Amino acid sequence: MPTGVRADRVSHAQRVGLGLSGYVMIARMWVRASLAYRTSFVLLSLSQLVVTGMDFLVILILFSHTDALGGLRAPEVFFIYGSSAVALGIADMLAGSLEAVGQRIRDGSLDSMLVRPIPVLAQVAADQFALRRIGRITQALVVMVIAIVVAPIDWTLAKGVLVVLMVFAGSGIFGAVFLLGGCFQFVAGDAAEVSNAFTYGGDALAQLPWTIYPKELLRAAVFVLPLAFINWVPVAWILGRPLPLGMPPFMAWSSPVVSAGFLGVAGLLWRIALRSYRSTGS
Repeated sequence: MPTGVRADRVSHAQRVGLGLSGYVMIARMWVRASLAYRTSFVLLSLSQLVVTGMDFLVILILFSHTDALGGLRAPEVFFIYGSSAVALGIADMLAGSLEAVGQRIRDGSLDSMLVRPIPVLAQVAADQFALRRIGRITQALVVMVIAIVVAPIDWTLAKGVLVVLMVFAGSGIFGAVFLLGGCFQFVAGDAAEVSNAFTYGGDALAQLPWTIYPKELLRAAVFVLPLAFINWVPVAWILGRPLPLGMPPFMAWSSPVVSAGFLGVAGLLWRIALRSYRSTGS
């Protein structure tokens, strides 16, 4: 029995390693293809930066008419906006192609991925890898860094570490939402817009202070779809504000745990959805 368990673990570890190496290989191929036309790549990256900057422009317009939003000053809201947008930008670049699962099911191209020696999830996530999305990340990161500098925050080493953990945990949560959207498309077929409602819609929700939302929405963002852990919960502690729903302060550090658990659930559902797949038209 111990030998069998150990063999299973090695097999699972090898599969994970194969998936990661396959993802990197496919992503590198698409990066090389995009950099073959450097002018086009630069223009597309700049367009991503400009388009996503429109969201920030809306927040700037809001603060041209008010001094505070939900009790938070402009630099604090900019910090909230930037942390969410950076997390989504990373997840979108690494896993945004999962939105195309429905199209692959309809045209039958998912079938060819099933017979390749690389996990299907790695193939789907890396397909059409768009390095141009670095423009989205850059725009959000600039806003976030400026907010970190000008916001009235008493910075400590712990808060600095939490900022890094928050960004990566938030990316994991958004990645899980992308993955759940891909799972749903095995059932609904063409449901990419449903996924967008929770990914980009979740980003729009997390870009503004939690203090402006009703408690019912906060509960849903904590206990149903854990969008509150993308930035609201850790940011509240960093800003010295009460955590949403009266959470204890130690919950500010729970985002990585929530992200890992959410990704685990999404991964399990992906395996179930893939096993139920019966080729084109199912």
